[in-house]
Amino acid sequence: MEILRSINAIFWGWLVAGLLLGTGVFFAIRLSFPQIKYFSKIFNALINSRKSGDKKGVSGFGALCAALSSQVGTGSLVGVATALASGGPGAIFWMWVTALLGMGISFSEAILAILFRESNGDGTYRGGPAYYISKGLNFKPLAVAFSISMIIGMGFFYAMVQGNSVILATTGIFHIHPAIIGLILVAFVSIIIFGGVKRISDFASVFVPFLAISYIILSLFIILSNVEKLPAVISLIITQAFNFDSAAGGAAGYTIYLAFRYGVARGLFSNDAGNGTTPSMHATAIVSHPVTQGFTAMFGTFFTTIIVCSCTAFTILLTGALDSGQTGVELTQSAFSLGVGSWGKNIVFIAMLMFGFKSIIANIYYGEVNLRWLTGNKILLQVYRLLCCTLVVFCGMIPVATIWELVDFAAATLIIFNAPALLMLSKYVLFALRDYVTQKKNGVDEPEWDYSLDVKDRLNNMKKSALEREQQS
Repeated sequence: MEILRSINAIFWGWLVAGLLLGTGVFFAIRLSFPQIKYFSKIFNALINSRKSGDKKGVSGFGALCAALSSQVGTGSLVGVATALASGGPGAIFWMWVTALLGMGISFSEAILAILFRESNGDGTYRGGPAYYISKGLNFKPLAVAFSISMIIGMGFFYAMVQGNSVILATTGIFHIHPAIIGLILVAFVSIIIFGGVKRISDFASVFVPFLAISYIILSLFIILSNVEKLPAVISLIITQAFNFDSAAGGAAGYTIYLAFRYGVARGLFSNDAGNGTTPSMHATAIVSHPVTQGFTAMFGTFFTTIIVCSCTAFTILLTGALDSGQTGVELTQSAFSLGVGSWGKNIVFIAMLMFGFKSIIANIYYGEVNLRWLTGNKILLQVYRLLCCTLVVFCGMIPVATIWELVDFAAATLIIFNAPALLMLSKYVLFALRDYVTQKKNGVDEPEWDYSLDVKDRLNNMKKSALEREQQS
């Protein structure tokens, strides 16, 4: 474990965080800040995406909700709490930065996922980094490395931390053996994951909006009850984000390094921007144009971190729960208990149970998509699902710190493999965006993309035509 902790210290010191934020800056500049320029289009895309898809396929909204199944998960409750406990209030500022820059990354990932996806033959699609790396870059070794990292990192480690959080929240309310809780949890998870991507999206479309809105309303009640403290808390977050003096951080010794390290790492864990997970869900969307799904993907990142995670952070800081010395789900439960009374702990338990449940489903599916890319062996796929479920059963008996170290390592490897590919494939994102913008300028109300043509051939033909016109003139 010490070796893993040392590796993570190197990864998350500045290397991976710098790569992630640098990629966000690159896309913001190359795409002319889509998170600002096209922010108003996000909501139109959300409305129209509910109409997309058919009885067999997955709508754009369904794909977004399925992606949110992993984004609005334990990272929104536990991730924020661990970021505050380990990095101090300043970590929240870096979570916000990660989200704002991550919106451009999520936009690009979703577009690439649709451009290079494959049909399942039943009206649904699959895709993600392994697909756009192998097809777009023709670099299969990188795609293989990413797929293996995704299978292990998401299917095993991420699913384990979600299960661990659910089990800890449950044992904090009921005196039940962790393995029994794990078995009950897996029984319900199996019903969904063995039903395929259509069942996952249908489940998420109904479940995710209701759950997220309910959690936000309760958080807002606590925040508004302490609204007079809000300006001071916001000031604390900003000042602690740039605190170079550990002595100034109080007994905990918070510094800018800790705020940055845990803010970026937990920000990524909450919204998944740049680690290549959500593209697997967005690739399933049946939409008229890839860019419209890019808009909904931006909303997912914004909603998860800027809204949901901020609700958790403000609740913890406004109630003074951070001074308790607790971390993880216990810290979040303490904050809600201080905010609304002892029953607040039970509310967090319910939210944790539901958030964790749907996140486990999404995480296992992400690994499954990559396993199907590596091999079409159906028996191996069933073995993978069973192994994931087995790990969830026993994850409650593994130390929390150990699982989080595994998650940080998995996230780092995913970014290292995915971010460079995104940078090299950015020309396709720009090409699709320009096509969308051109159609809108020409008066097309709902731009359409010709999926029958290969995007690489289409871009090359356009470049040849432009070169010929230039030579003729």
